[in-house]
Amino acid sequence: MTRKTALETLLENLRLERLDRDLFLGDPGPGSGRLFGGHVAAQSVMAAGMTLASDAGTVHSLHAYFLKGGSHEMPIRFVVDRIRDGRTFSTRHVVAYQGGEAIFDLSASFARPEDGVEHQGTMPDAPGPEGLATHEEIRGEILEDSERRRRVTPIEIKVCDPDIPGEVQPPFKRMWIRPAGDLPDDPLVHAAVLVYASDRTLLSTAARPHGLAWGKRMSASLDHAVWFHSPPRFDGWVLYFAESPVARAARGLIHGSMWDREGVRIASVTQEGLIRRPRP
Repeated sequence: MTRKTALETLLENLRLERLDRDLFLGDPGPGSGRLFGGHVAAQSVMAAGMTLASDAGTVHSLHAYFLKGGSHEMPIRFVVDRIRDGRTFSTRHVVAYQGGEAIFDLSASFARPEDGVEHQGTMPDAPGPEGLATHEEIRGEILEDSERRRRVTPIEIKVCDPDIPGEVQPPFKRMWIRPAGDLPDDPLVHAAVLVYASDRTLLSTAARPHGLAWGKRMSASLDHAVWFHSPPRFDGWVLYFAESPVARAARGLIHGSMWDREGVRIASVTQEGLIRRPRP
């Protein structure tokens, strides 16, 4: 029997079971410990999109709150509210429940394509992904335990600016990300997998000015927002540039931008996260 890849498992988990018109059931997937927030966010995007008409367009923005850490031990129930269906924009509200408690809250807006003004800034300079160390290789080195390196993940991450434990570093990070395989030709799936990937490495960016690498901090995502500047495609390497302009009261703010290899800005991300020094 052929073992599924991590990406195949993620794509399978994005195929939610429809229990009712606006009620869906999702698999948290294999694992232990706290469920990755990007997983629940991606499934919530799928739940929202599954309640729209086929000509309603694609997701262009989402705003979410991580309410409570999820678990791999039980399925997730997604309840969708159809807030509005307009001629150009449609809005959905999704709450994810696990064990009877709300763990994630999402508002998503979808839009039909429209011609209009266009401009963008310049793509940040960065070395190409070829030859760079992977996120997991660096994680294993920092933790001084190769067994704690995740050997298979649905998203490949090549790091331009590795964290150095105990060293104060600038509050920005450049990474190349791509799916570890091919995605189906469905804009909703591309958006969901990009949302999944967008929750990676942001908190570590806000921890860099304080020398708090893996194992030296307690952290958790609080809220998350993504804007797609065109119908999302995630077919190859994307440069993910993250920077943290401020941290205060144990909360760090991080802004991110995603660029394809042709220099087109495809998405923008903002997250606030809880970052604490370990208690004695």
